[in-house]
Amino acid sequence: MIDGLKLAVVLPAYNASQTLERTFAEIPMDIVDDVILVDDASTDATAELARRLGIHTIIHARNGGYGANQKTCYTLAIARGADIVVMVHPDYQYSPRLITAMAGMIASGHYDAVFASRILGGGALAGGMPRYKYVANRLLTAFQNLLMGAKLSEYHTGYRAWSRQVLQQLPLLACSDDFVFDNEMIAQAHWAGFQIGEISCPTKYFAEASSINFKRSCVYGLGVLKTAINYRLCRLGLRTSGLFIAQAANLPGEVAEMPTMTVAEPLPRRRAA
Repeated sequence: MIDGLKLAVVLPAYNASQTLERTFAEIPMDIVDDVILVDDASTDATAELARRLGIHTIIHARNGGYGANQKTCYTLAIARGADIVVMVHPDYQYSPRLITAMAGMIASGHYDAVFASRILGGGALAGGMPRYKYVANRLLTAFQNLLMGAKLSEYHTGYRAWSRQVLQQLPLLACSDDFVFDNEMIAQAHWAGFQIGEISCPTKYFAEASSINFKRSCVYGLGVLKTAINYRLCRLGLRTSGLFIAQAANLPGEVAEMPTMTVAEPLPRRRAA
């Protein structure tokens, strides 16, 4: 717990067996109460490894997509009593050691959500981010800030912390099941007036880390532009969208709409000799 609040870490996973153990080893278990991994029908041994590590593991019977994976992650975390939920990719691209700082910013009461930015501090290129992705990140972020009236340094990080209130209020089931889910969720949080903070985060690009290819990146970029334009048109009253509504149904009540799931019970942890 942190300041009396239950902290959960969720790991949306797909073929993460080569990096999961390194990621899990750096999660600060002295304050984390619950670790949940959702395996989106991986073709490798991700679920088996997660079970051996003692992680509460859910397996999608079919691949639902990155957004669908997160919907399951947040639904389960809230249902299991989390007050703060930190989402970190299990590909070891981000440092789990920042979980304490991110959760602390929410526990302080100053922020409803906190994003770990690869852009703040200038470490993105030094960490190996491809230059075309860096340029696209900066251009898309500038466009989103302009249309949404925000001042974020990055909209595209996969490392985020959310309060229980945010996750229960936002209509997340209206969001895409694909990669643009992240940006739709940010737009929803901004629409609802939640306070969003950022923290500088180093990044690591290497062969085993997950990364979408150029074609998928283009599709994602177009989805980001569409989300920002949709947000602005809704703000101007020129259209309505299911993404931007005043109140959502209670998130845990929507579990039935997630992809069919099975639970992989964790093995009991061995006590140190």
